[in-house]
Amino acid sequence: MIKLLIVEDSAVVREVLQHIFGSDQDIQVVGVVANGLEAVDFVSRHRPDVITMDIDMPKMGGFEATRKIMETNPVPIIILTASWDPGDVNKTWKAMEAGAVHALEKPLFVGDIDHSPEIKNLIQTVKLMSEVKVVRRWPKRLAPAPRRTEPEKEDSVWVRDIDVVAIGASTGGPPAVKTILSPLPEAFPAPILLVQHIAPNFSKSFVEWLDQASPLKVKLAFHGERVLPGSVYVGPDRCQMRVERSGRISLTHDEPENGLRPSVSYLFRSVAHVYGSRALGILLTGMGRDGAEELLLMKNLGATTIAQDKESSVVHGMPGEAIKLGGASLVLPPEKIADMLSSFAHGRRTT
Repeated sequence: MIKLLIVEDSAVVREVLQHIFGSDQDIQVVGVVANGLEAVDFVSRHRPDVITMDIDMPKMGGFEATRKIMETNPVPIIILTASWDPGDVNKTWKAMEAGAVHALEKPLFVGDIDHSPEIKNLIQTVKLMSEVKVVRRWPKRLAPAPRRTEPEKEDSVWVRDIDVVAIGASTGGPPAVKTILSPLPEAFPAPILLVQHIAPNFSKSFVEWLDQASPLKVKLAFHGERVLPGSVYVGPDRCQMRVERSGRISLTHDEPENGLRPSVSYLFRSVAHVYGSRALGILLTGMGRDGAEELLLMKNLGATTIAQDKESSVVHGMPGEAIKLGGASLVLPPEKIADMLSSFAHGRRTT
């Protein structure tokens, strides 16, 4: 049985969530609390397998509770929000940075549990996230000193001549993507195409959050626009995104790949065929294998390819599969990927 803690200040929503999760024989609701303070105390005493966390609560909100839990007794946390107030949206993404593994819209009504895609997705997400092996997040003041970087080796990789960067990410991806994009200069010399698996209706706030964090222009991609240096194009909900030989984005309603739309595989394959050796592919943390074979295709066509390392990944499924296939030229944490892209932007050699 998966032991679930529900953290929610609304009595009505608590009852709805209890009803939803009580309908599944694999989930046991072991606790229901009304604010973050109670959640932190409950986790210290009972250690549930997974938590659903409201954001806006009295006494202690979801962001602060997530931060404290991840610093003391780490547990997979799913943020549930029904408010699109800019303050709450910002707190949701801050909670993701603090270690929450996923974010979903809060169910507003139960309806027919057996036939509601939204309810099925919520239950399935709780089951999947309960398996994520989260690690302790150190408070900044107590964070271990960074390890000294290794000296540059003779087999350093040249990445000066690239015309596009393609990034794919899933579970745990938003903070990793932010880490990569934040230090890049406004005049970054190539367009960046990004597919981030994310819950429906979260794409707009995700783009706004990234745009505030990075000097680059981050935007939802639209059909037919030309990709330009210094811009990040994010695949929108329920569309496949590819790049054409004309240098324009094509959004389609083609079938899901690996059960996903947008799919990293769909994007990477188009980048491989259009740009060949003048592309850089980056596959970040996430469940499954979306993008793994296509990262290998990019490498076989001469592109530089990077997979996120296991130590920094929330889930090492996607990058791990790419590494097993031999599809990664380099295996790096997000901070090193950011250094590499910054070096490329300044025309320097990098490891």
